[in-house]
Amino acid sequence: MSNSLPEEVVTCLQNARFLHLATCSENIPHVSLMNYTYLPNTPYSSSPIIIMTTPASSRKTQNLESNSLVSLLVHDWISHRPPTLSQPGRSPSPTRPAPRSGSLAELLLGMNTASLSRISTTINGLAQMVPSGSEEETWYKAQHVANNTFSDGTEDIYSTSPGGEGLWGSSGLGNGAASGDAPREGNAGARCYLDGEEVRVVIVKIRDGRIADWKGQVRDWRLSEGIQGALPNGTAD
Repeated sequence: MSNSLPEEVVTCLQNARFLHLATCSENIPHVSLMNYTYLPNTPYSSSPIIIMTTPASSRKTQNLESNSLVSLLVHDWISHRPPTLSQPGRSPSPTRPAPRSGSLAELLLGMNTASLSRISTTINGLAQMVPSGSEEETWYKAQHVANNTFSDGTEDIYSTSPGGEGLWGSSGLGNGAASGDAPREGNAGARCYLDGEEVRVVIVKIRDGRIADWKGQVRDWRLSEGIQGALPNGTAD
């Protein structure tokens, strides 16, 4: 056990754009793709936390109210699926035209095909709803907005979906707000998923996790100040 997160986990949290949040209630699981902010400590917590926001009426909010134990998945893989060989009864994955040798396209394709660090980490923790209207909520919101506000044009470069508008832009999922996820990405939507009384701030206090690399090797880790004696189903030893 350690008092701090593994270095590769911190790097992954600092570099990734989104994470997957898994909640569960009455044995029915639910997964959401989330904007997030990682902080090693805050004026309200001496241990590492992750900040997210969620509409009060969303499925994950309802799950969190009945079961505060959550799992998060974050990774630094940036590669697309490589073309596969044609097999009977199976369609090969799409092929891409070969870039001109020595061109910028070739360089970008190489960067996009090869992963940077090729790890993923599963994080387990305890989610807490921050009291509405509190100074704590105001502080967390300010940190979350700052972390998800980007320089002009950078959201287009680093966007993870077509059109440079993230997952909830006009060309993305139009019902993102209805499903409980962030409605828009980029500066234009920086406050869209934060403003309003219906939006709740959620913090996750990190307990433990597992690191997996692209070779299938895994390594478990645990914070010494993490939650002790808790099981994934929300019951205690």
